[in-house]
Amino acid sequence: MKKSKALIFFFDFLGYFIGCLIYSAAVTMLISPNEISPGGVTGISTVLNYAIGVPTGVALLVINIPIIIIGFIKFGAVFIAKSAVATVMVSITLEFCEVLLPVFHIDKILAALFGGILMGLGLSIVMLRGATTGGVEIIAKLINKRYHHITMGRVILISDALVIALAAFVYKNIESALYSSLAVFATSYIIDILLYGSDKGKIVYIITENYKELCGEITTTLKRGVTVIETKGGYTGESRKMLMCVVRRSEVSLLYRITRQVDDKAFVVAGEAGAVFGEGFKNIS
Repeated sequence: MKKSKALIFFFDFLGYFIGCLIYSAAVTMLISPNEISPGGVTGISTVLNYAIGVPTGVALLVINIPIIIIGFIKFGAVFIAKSAVATVMVSITLEFCEVLLPVFHIDKILAALFGGILMGLGLSIVMLRGATTGGVEIIAKLINKRYHHITMGRVILISDALVIALAAFVYKNIESALYSSLAVFATSYIIDILLYGSDKGKIVYIITENYKELCGEITTTLKRGVTVIETKGGYTGESRKMLMCVVRRSEVSLLYRITRQVDDKAFVVAGEAGAVFGEGFKNIS
């Protein structure tokens, strides 16, 4: 048992280090040199560094202290202890990256896009190991805990808008705000994919009289499970069978074709499935 806990702690620590290093490298090499705000507390820290010369890592740590205290009250000691470790680590890696890594003054669109992707990757690695780097991520987790339909990536995207506006004011460059928006969008998009799964799909409801034949065709051709639901028409009062099937987006057209071949009078409703976990999709663990 002790060995298992030690192994988990080792992989947590390794995940924090790798995630923070990737994030810090992106900020140091691509984001800050091109006057792009990374958003969040890091964005505020880079603005302070640009405006008054405060070290980015120091500013990040100081701003995060009250946020970590709030997180401790809401999430308890374990989560905050992990986040505190990650927060200190990202502050340290930022300082080291500023000294050791080169900076690239490149096309700002490329800097915003690839910098945002790398920041999202780094933050996701930290979050997947049960922590955050403090700041907006803790606030996003608070909101996501209360409102599960609001993803952390979206909360981060919205909150970063204020930081981007601040960066545009400090840098005195509206283009900086536009590039920063691109970087923040890329970051939040990567976070949502890695945290909630890229297996977004369609949930399809089919009302048909030939439900048995259609079930067989879907199971055989698409290799997808089908749920049969008893329904009753509100107007006619007639009992019908409704099939529910979740498929990937690339499989939707094939499902439509199968349905049309079996019953061209079937009533079909398709909706978005934001994240799908289970057999045939991403593992829920």
